[in-house]
Amino acid sequence: MKSLITIIREQISSFYLILRLSAFEMKSENNNNYLGRLWEILNPVIQLAIYWLVFGLGIRGGQKIIMENGAKVPFFIWMVTGMVVWFFVNPAISKSSKSIYSRIHLISKMSFPMSTIPSFVIMANFYTHLMLLAVVLIFLQFSSFRVSVYYIQLPYFMLATLIFLLALALITSTLTTIVRDIQQIVQSVLRMMLYLTPLIWHANNVIIRGVDITFLFKLNPLYYIVEGYRASLLGTAWYAVENSQYTLYFWLLILVMMVLGSTLHLKFRNHFVDFL
Repeated sequence: MKSLITIIREQISSFYLILRLSAFEMKSENNNNYLGRLWEILNPVIQLAIYWLVFGLGIRGGQKIIMENGAKVPFFIWMVTGMVVWFFVNPAISKSSKSIYSRIHLISKMSFPMSTIPSFVIMANFYTHLMLLAVVLIFLQFSSFRVSVYYIQLPYFMLATLIFLLALALITSTLTTIVRDIQQIVQSVLRMMLYLTPLIWHANNVIIRGVDITFLFKLNPLYYIVEGYRASLLGTAWYAVENSQYTLYFWLLILVMMVLGSTLHLKFRNHFVDFL
């Protein structure tokens, strides 16, 4: 727990620096593009159109998704409210896992805690997430799923996502610096997560040979986050409260990941330059 407390203190003391570095990170990624940050919206829109054509019209034939409370949601709206999370966590996990070893010039000259490197990479992607989320919120106002009191859940699930990403980044960025092959494993797992998370297909009541295996999908913490976002944006449930046992599991898992990630990071960070 001492390692966890140390990491938390470093994040708090360097919070302003994380914000500055994340803003610079976001700007530098779009410097060479004529359309600049507009690509942060265009790329997701193109992917959503493809997924909708293949899974919405092709496989499902335009059928609506029936939520747990009985509400019928058009597939495209259901998909968009989940994919808005994926367009954040996918690049955030990928980039944060290689954030330390890819910034050797910072590591050799840095005068700030090394644990802030994954943090500002995640925060840079969070800015983009806020932009895309704003577009989704505007889009929903032209549907039957307008602003509701359930929106007050969103900050909670945003915070849960940020903490999850930081916990995972502490683990993967450390291991990837030591063994480069870990980055390839991370990329492979992310490809699987697109289909093992309820993003483009409804994972409720998955029954195989009479056995409901939905609980296996719920072991994935992204399931909790994605469904939480959906419940907030579509106004279908108070997800964290109505699924209190699942909420407890999620935070216990995050705590274990944070302790493990903090311990690994502090144990090896003085030797990171040796691995580079």
